[in-house]
Amino acid sequence: MAEIWLEVCVDDVAGLNAAVEGGADRIELCSALSVGGLTPSVGLMSLAGRSPVPCYAMIRPRAGNFVYSPDELAVMEDDIRFAASCGIAGVVFGANLPDGRLDHLALRQLSEVVGSMPRTLHRAFDLVPDMSEAVETAIDCGFERILSSGRAVTALDGIADLKAAIEIAAGRISIMPGSGINLDTLGPVLEELHVADIHSSCSSSVEVTDPAVLAFGFSARQMKQTDVAIVRAMKELLTAAS
Repeated sequence: MAEIWLEVCVDDVAGLNAAVEGGADRIELCSALSVGGLTPSVGLMSLAGRSPVPCYAMIRPRAGNFVYSPDELAVMEDDIRFAASCGIAGVVFGANLPDGRLDHLALRQLSEVVGSMPRTLHRAFDLVPDMSEAVETAIDCGFERILSSGRAVTALDGIADLKAAIEIAAGRISIMPGSGINLDTLGPVLEELHVADIHSSCSSSVEVTDPAVLAFGFSARQMKQTDVAIVRAMKELLTAAS
């Protein structure tokens, strides 16, 4: 069986370094993972462009839905161009119509800017009403993989839809399970799915105790941070399962 790759999502320099040290195969580079990930800063992208591990930059200009205005799409185009210019290995993006279907025109527009750069369709896919149509759209727009939780809150809950998506894809595009995948849930997910990649934050909770930081609202009391030990343990489990 081929090796299963571990993609770790990070949103700061410490997370990037932890993912590399722990043995991640690929990194999804974001800001604001607490809202599902937004476009990282130019500085973080520049640093990640020099990483020994391939980094894919999230291209998402704001929190909320994935229905974008022309001005927002223009911002996303510029972010893609910058990512390509600083050595980022690939990009991650998605766009929906108000009814939940993938926005084929917007995805084609962004894909033309991407060119031959590898791309992942993010969890905009989990909002679609028709998976078959969405998979075909992703293939037509040149995506190499779809990140999905099977249209459920977690990948474990969405196993049935993930199986269906893999069957629809029929090897033409990779389906990468993500959301809620940790050391406890990885085994059950792998027992049900034959996949090439797994997506995880590999994070642990850290309590912020600085009273001034909390009082001014500069941080939530509980924060997530990428954990080197968890990255390493996840990679060991995936290697054993391959």
